[in-house]
Amino acid sequence: MSTTLMKRIATLSGRVRWLPPLLLRVVLGVTFVKAGWGKLHHLPQVEQYFRSLHIPAAGVQAPMIAAIEFVGGLMLLAGLATRIVAALLVGVMAVAIYTAIWPDADGVAAVLGGVEAIYLAAFVHLAVNGAGAVSLDRALGRFLPALAPTTVAD
Repeated sequence: MSTTLMKRIATLSGRVRWLPPLLLRVVLGVTFVKAGWGKLHHLPQVEQYFRSLHIPAAGVQAPMIAAIEFVGGLMLLAGLATRIVAALLVGVMAVAIYTAIWPDADGVAAVLGGVEAIYLAAFVHLAVNGAGAVSLDRALGRFLPALAPTTVAD
């Protein structure tokens, strides 16, 4: 590629650096608001499913996971406390993979090819890199330093 084209690509990518974390948060936020809402409205079935997976304290875990997914999805949409929410959802996805996906998988490739692994990777990214420039974390970072961006991408 020519040097001019490379410079143009670099300039453009610098101008839209705010977009990838925003898109990631919106897609994950909507997905997990819907998933959490569904679980909240079908708690007996979720609790039974958790019992079938031998998850301890299924009666406590089901509403807790439903709330984390629903409220966490809303917070991701706003970009509020993104690193904390993403870290909680990393845990949710890790347990989902360990209890529901891994036992029936035909190997590592089957696990890594599943949507749960994609969610896990996306949440790790948000936990490490934060919400990005278009977020409440960014706006409130002046007043609440714990929310302040710490990476170049923010």
